[in-house]
Amino acid sequence: MNNSLIYIVDKIGEGKKLRFYLKECKDLSSRFIRHSAENHNIFVNDRVELLNYKLKLEDKVEIFLDKDEKQEIEANEMELDIIYEDQDFIIVNKPPNLVMHPTKSHLNGTLANGLIYHYRKKGENTIVRLVNRLDMDTSGLVISAKNQFTHSYFSNMMKTEDFIKKYIALCHGTFKDKTGIIDLPIFRENDDVIKRVVDERGKSSITKYEVIEEFKDASLLEVMLLTGRTHQIRVHLSHLGHPIYGDKLYGESDDLDIIKRQALHAYFLSFLHPKTGKIMEFKGQLPCDINEAMKKICFK
Repeated sequence: MNNSLIYIVDKIGEGKKLRFYLKECKDLSSRFIRHSAENHNIFVNDRVELLNYKLKLEDKVEIFLDKDEKQEIEANEMELDIIYEDQDFIIVNKPPNLVMHPTKSHLNGTLANGLIYHYRKKGENTIVRLVNRLDMDTSGLVISAKNQFTHSYFSNMMKTEDFIKKYIALCHGTFKDKTGIIDLPIFRENDDVIKRVVDERGKSSITKYEVIEEFKDASLLEVMLLTGRTHQIRVHLSHLGHPIYGDKLYGESDDLDIIKRQALHAYFLSFLHPKTGKIMEFKGQLPCDINEAMKKICFK
């Protein structure tokens, strides 16, 4: 079955050039339109048309999304916890200690390697286009787009209020204010250093939190990112004196008897489907190691 976008031209689009109609009326990116035209994937009334074609009322505009694509990533068989999948994207619940994409030190065994294997096994000739990224030791929901249109759509949606992502974090100490917004700029002092700091020279960084459970000297938070800086949750909570349990970079050294990685899980996603506009919501189960960490804290 072909995967495509189909539009029927109404009075607003009548008389407009195809390029203008797709960009201004359908909010498609210039890059996507150009690439689709170059690959002869744009049809009007079942015929390939140039972008300067002048549209008529009730013309059928169809853009085919499937195309042969190659990516230099080796396919590795891997058991994926797939939360949702359709023609346009896949959502996977990433376990901790899994790198997202191949690097010089991790050429194989990454999430991308596993996704390529999954696609090839299904006979889908697509590539990995990660929409959101998580640190190796952070678990949770990850989206990968299956075509350029969907990837561009998500890139734009992530800048709007319609895209919501929430995390669960187990951190040290208890909070006086059980809900709050942390609005502190985050800065990287040296290009060669991974660690970030709160510094007025940094970029605006806003994190919203709510305490959902308290222990003797720990708190379980629901955290929502209003901006998307590297290590944002970890930096903000550490700066406030509430580092995440198991965080080797921003936390405390004696946490390893509680949990072996930072107790941070991307558990919730909400957005509008790229084709239907329907609200999609997904929740992931809290990993076993975070549940075990809470039990250990209760019995300390």
